Amino acid sequence: MSALICGSMAYDTIMVFHDKFKHHILPEKIHILNVSFLVPVMRREYGGCAGNIAYNLKLLNEEPLIMATVGHDFEPYAQWLAQNQLSSEFIQILDNHYTGQAYITTDEEANQITAFHPGAMNDSHLNSVPTDRNISIGIVSPDGKDGMQLHAEQFAELEIPFIFDPGQGMPMFNGEELLKLVDQATWLTLNDYESELMQERTGLSLEQLAGRVEALIITLGAQGSQIYSQGQCITIPAAKPKDLIDPTGCGDAYRAGLLYGLMNDLDWETTGRVASLMGAIKIEHNGTQNHSFDMDSFKQRYRENFGSAL
Repeated sequence: MSALICGSMAYDTIMVFHDKFKHHILPEKIHILNVSFLVPVMRREYGGCAGNIAYNLKLLNEEPLIMATVGHDFEPYAQWLAQNQLSSEFIQILDNHYTGQAYITTDEEANQITAFHPGAMNDSHLNSVPTDRNISIGIVSPDGKDGMQLHAEQFAELEIPFIFDPGQGMPMFNGEELLKLVDQATWLTLNDYESELMQERTGLSLEQLAGRVEALIITLGAQGSQIYSQGQCITIPAAKPKDLIDPTGCGDAYRAGLLYGLMNDLDWETTGRVASLMGAIKIEHNGTQNHSFDMDSFKQRYRENFGSAL
């Protein structure tokens, strides 16, 4: 069985400004803003929600299939996927576009200024959910708006259960559009900010949203997560990281843990703890795809954190 991961693929260019933005951005001059930052530290990472989720799910010994649209500059990323035994079969290259690009400048207080160029991601609707690959589960993560709507509809028509993960794509949708996507989905996952926005846009409470899916998962950062299912709210504790290096991509790692639990018929308490540990391992490393582990060490850390065997 395979999991189809629908979403963005992107290069993340991360630059570090060795000062504080507030020393250079004057509130009274914001209407004529014209600033330049010297960034002696820069790194380029492989990212995008689909790439990150698939990378983490592969670490858990599952077989994810990425479905995304990318640009003519994708070859280095394709080599990285091959190196990590991740298939590019359903990644479509559009020669007249760039792959999605995020340019992130971070200051000494961890404030960030980000510019994102979606590139080929806007044409994600050119891909269709395959019908001949024994896909048992899917996820619709942030992508082009038309693509997210199309892929959710196709999963529903094919009766393939899927997670709806609107993430940073949520502002593209109005309340009616969001509710249609929720009703097509089997599970819904949001972070705490997104949960507030979802309630505002749809006019529904968390309990009402949870009643429209098999489970609603809310991540709360260092406070753990909550899983609403069958009229109950299950509190999932946060796993303890060995170090706090970079939170970027922790949500994607968590979602890979959710997929793993669902693919292996684990209960929600165990599934949430697996997801929590995935996020903790990710935060110990820079970038979104630079961590690794074997399953024996993962199970040992699970026991250390939660006092039971996986």
